[in-house]
Amino acid sequence: MIKKMLNLTLLILFTELMTGCASLMPVRYDYTAFKQSHPRSVVILPPLNESPDTDATYSMLSQVTLPLAESGYYVFPVTLVDETFKQNGLTTAHDIHAVSLNKLREIFGADAALYLTVNRYGTTYTLINSVVTVKATARLVDIKSGATLWQGTASASDNEGDSNGGGDLVSLLIVAAVKQVINSVSETSHSIAGVTGKRLLSAGRFNGMLYGPYSAKYGTD
Repeated sequence: MIKKMLNLTLLILFTELMTGCASLMPVRYDYTAFKQSHPRSVVILPPLNESPDTDATYSMLSQVTLPLAESGYYVFPVTLVDETFKQNGLTTAHDIHAVSLNKLREIFGADAALYLTVNRYGTTYTLINSVVTVKATARLVDIKSGATLWQGTASASDNEGDSNGGGDLVSLLIVAAVKQVINSVSETSHSIAGVTGKRLLSAGRFNGMLYGPYSAKYGTD
């Protein structure tokens, strides 16, 4: 009797463990619409900026063409796109994001539009550290149908892999002070935006962008 109860308990524990592991496993993104659309060209709209730093929009915008092009897509030159909007009286990202898909198709003839939002951009200061963090989200939309083909998020910081576990308080304060000065006079946020953009739009990452038709790996993911 005791042996049966023990076996039953172990079975219940094993079932709960497997259920817990299954619930923690990340769900793979549904790429059905993406593969049906198979976009070749992408127009990137200036990112919305949810951070207090006014440089965030154009810093991120300048960093996203390369990873998307390397993933196998033709990307409309962002400076040309931005100037086109300005010539038509659209000077803010909010106004540009409100432009209809039909209008985007009429002006650029692109297959898809990439909508970006900068969620975090800049330095967070604490007593013994300063951390530069950039986080962004993206949504790829089929210009013809209006269907969302893919969406994702990524972030990066200059504190990845760092540890403040060693050293006395005075040493930590000195290091923090030096780091704060460096971050305030350099363009660390811009560099971190580049890392974020690469993580966000580089193909081959789990639940990331698919390889485009100009990539040798097109159709392998």
